[in-house]
Amino acid sequence: MTDVPPPDLILYHGKITTLDRGNPLAEAVAIRDGRFQAVGPDADIRAMAGPATRTVDLKGRRVLPGLIDNHLHLIRGGLNFNMELRWDGVRSLADAMGMLKRQAALTPPPQWVRVVGGFTEHQFQEKRLPTLDEINAAAPDTPVFLLHLYDRALLNAAALRAVGYDRDTPAPPGGEIVRDGAGNPTGLLLAKPNAQILYATLARGPKLPFDYQLNSTRHFMRELNRLGVTGALDAGGGSQAYPEDYAVIRTLAEAGQLTVRLAYSLFTQKPKQEKDDFLAWTRGSRYKQGDDYFRHNGAGEMLVFSAADFEDFRQPRPDMAPEMEGELEEVVRILAANRWPWRMHATYDETISRALDVFEKVARDIPFDGLHWFFDHAETISDRSIDRIAALGGGIAVQHRMAYQGEYFVERYGAAAAEATPPVARILSRGVSLSAGTDATRVASYNPWVSLAWLVTGRTVGGLAITPRRNCLDRETALRLWTENVTWFSDEEGRKGRIEAGQFADLIVPDRDYLSCPESDLSFITSDLTLVGGKAVWAAGDFAALDEGGVPPAMPDWSPVRTFGGYGGWADDRGGHGATGGAASACGCAHSCAVHGHDHARAWSGRIPAGDLKSFWGALGCACWGF
Repeated sequence: MTDVPPPDLILYHGKITTLDRGNPLAEAVAIRDGRFQAVGPDADIRAMAGPATRTVDLKGRRVLPGLIDNHLHLIRGGLNFNMELRWDGVRSLADAMGMLKRQAALTPPPQWVRVVGGFTEHQFQEKRLPTLDEINAAAPDTPVFLLHLYDRALLNAAALRAVGYDRDTPAPPGGEIVRDGAGNPTGLLLAKPNAQILYATLARGPKLPFDYQLNSTRHFMRELNRLGVTGALDAGGGSQAYPEDYAVIRTLAEAGQLTVRLAYSLFTQKPKQEKDDFLAWTRGSRYKQGDDYFRHNGAGEMLVFSAADFEDFRQPRPDMAPEMEGELEEVVRILAANRWPWRMHATYDETISRALDVFEKVARDIPFDGLHWFFDHAETISDRSIDRIAALGGGIAVQHRMAYQGEYFVERYGAAAAEATPPVARILSRGVSLSAGTDATRVASYNPWVSLAWLVTGRTVGGLAITPRRNCLDRETALRLWTENVTWFSDEEGRKGRIEAGQFADLIVPDRDYLSCPESDLSFITSDLTLVGGKAVWAAGDFAALDEGGVPPAMPDWSPVRTFGGYGGWADDRGGHGATGGAASACGCAHSCAVHGHDHARAWSGRIPAGDLKSFWGALGCACWGF
């Protein structure tokens, strides 16, 4: 009989949802060398312990596989996370503007206050965005750039001066600089429907130095770990040049400091030069190069600019240029010949259908067998297109953009059209590979539980029920879209996504039971314990002593992350975000109080209604936020 080496770590006395259909529920897991060694009953697993084995009592808590985001702009988001004031999850515009005013006072010149996506006006109880007058009153001297989805940006007067926009500044094609009666910019920029004007304006702001970007990326991963994310597929992004803007993430990977497993795609950056990009990249890069924490995953989500149908549902659907097919064919032939999979941004079925014409043509010459290519988003995909994707062996990666833009979609296309947008249940019924993610950090929040809540309830973050129950998913199916299903999209099936012997030891212990908690709680779940490769990259509550994932304080010292943290205005005093000064820095009080740190986090996350914040904090004797 072969001797089995003892595990490094045993977790026992849990309710472990494995997603392994042959062993769906377990009590304990053994972990060795970063992988699950065994999964089963307490008695069997605990008997495996050796003298050096660490054991952790899960106290009867639910355990899930680590979440994997199928579409996250982690590399780009990490470079900027420490500079951004996140309104993700803030439930009141009054509270959001209080955050902005305070951050403006902390931000030194020539830096900006940036609120760069991840929220919608519909999440606020006021159901509106701030006015330009309100933004100018809150920040009269500090430049403020506020990005709302991909439809508009609001700049205060100081930001207009910083970017140099005046009455002589021309509007770019596909965008509008809104002007007053005298022709002067008001501060409102509109995508009509091209978001390039929003990107280009944001790019004029100051950037962090390289060492600060390293710190910023670590804080972003720490925030994702707090929410239970252990892996992601990075979809590239505008203004994210390769290899220059990958230097930070590569440095962290080489130093062994990644706490999220990352499979990245290469996103073309220059219109009419896409073919040249992919010719150069396929010569100099190899599909799957890297390791289990940082690996190359092919091309996209932008393949050619002529095929980019922008997802601004406030604007009419854009028709793709007539040159789309020819340009797309050139690129897809290069990718297929080099056995590179690809992902392609496509919001509307009209774009998907035209792209499929190209894919089918190329596949007749270069079979796609074994290539895990797929469409991203696919909000209005038809049954016909789903069947064509199935016939070509492709997949569909959906994200919860409708949770943020559902109200706008209903206004333009009607409630009936929104009932299956995207048609998640129908895609599953046709056997097409399907997974879920966020498309964060700009068009939606990076919080995975908001996506899971949307899949299960069919409601937007503003509370509008857009998906009838027949088109919603049960909780386990939704969870599979965020775990084992994602692995097809990175060709890592059987390596992660389930709690099963031989797979990577990536798991989470949510702060409440995902499978049984009220639906109203789903979007407020966080993780009390997150393991990646058997290492505790985040731990809180009963498991706080296990935390191995702390990071240095956020840099620079005026970073919004130090004061407000991430989703919902949460901040941490244990090296996660707040870092120094205890909970005083987290909640803004003049005194340090751990209770305030936690209670403020709950208030900001929405568990205390926004209208009750003043009385709640006042009862605690807290004078912060000017109440």
